[in-house]
Amino acid sequence: MTTVLVALGVYTSGTGSGLACQAQWPLCSDQLIPTLTLNPDFIEWFHRVWAMVTGFLILGLAAWTWLGDRSRRTRIAATLAVAILPVQILVGAITVTIGGLVPGGYTLSTHAAHLVVALAIVTLLGVVLFESGDGDGPTSPRTLRFAIGAGLGGVLLGAVFSRAVPLVTYSPGAQAVFYLCTLVGFLGLLAVVLRVPNAGIPDDARGRVRVLSAIALVALFVTLLLGRDLVIYPGFWETVNRVLLAATVLATATAGWELSGSDTGTLGAAASRRE
Repeated sequence: MTTVLVALGVYTSGTGSGLACQAQWPLCSDQLIPTLTLNPDFIEWFHRVWAMVTGFLILGLAAWTWLGDRSRRTRIAATLAVAILPVQILVGAITVTIGGLVPGGYTLSTHAAHLVVALAIVTLLGVVLFESGDGDGPTSPRTLRFAIGAGLGGVLLGAVFSRAVPLVTYSPGAQAVFYLCTLVGFLGLLAVVLRVPNAGIPDDARGRVRVLSAIALVALFVTLLLGRDLVIYPGFWETVNRVLLAATVLATATAGWELSGSDTGTLGAAASRRE
């Protein structure tokens, strides 16, 4: 729901619906519930409702990590997500007001802060997701291959709708799809970085796969930032975006190749020992 929320937020901003509701928050055009038809007021209101439900689920998730027998990293990540959640709510409220809570709230700085905090929450929830299963137990190479496949697939599919690859018009709908797909890729890479230390593969391959995945993760994070109008895009930043996207694809594909090679080597060694 958090990943979808980011895509919804991008769509809401891209359609200009963030300026709807007469720049009011938490009311929308002097109403608690606006007209339920597809109009800017409804888009902004629906985004707020989805965000509210997601916020309560994040609170419940944090409580779950503390009530159950969960790892320290899982509890810290969930608690940090809750800690910065009020910041996201506050920045979101400021972003959609012009003459309301904060005059001139619809600015570049608030948009940037809103996106950065949202990506931070997604990352923290990803840590909870990938650390709350078998903890420090072994991770199979097959699981890592699936994660890398999800990472590469999400990045490539997102690239089709990105502003770095001029295949489709970077419309509000395309922006939402770009973020939805790319965040799936982002989470796949995060899973590899977190789980590869416990994988049953040779140490040297484990280190290379983790470094490559981390490089791809950082490059992809910056690509997500460049997906919004936070800088004057054409020219230098357009080139940077394309280079980072290419680096993400190359590093992810190389990590997958390393993992496949090390997995084959491990299976061959095991067969030799059995013989």
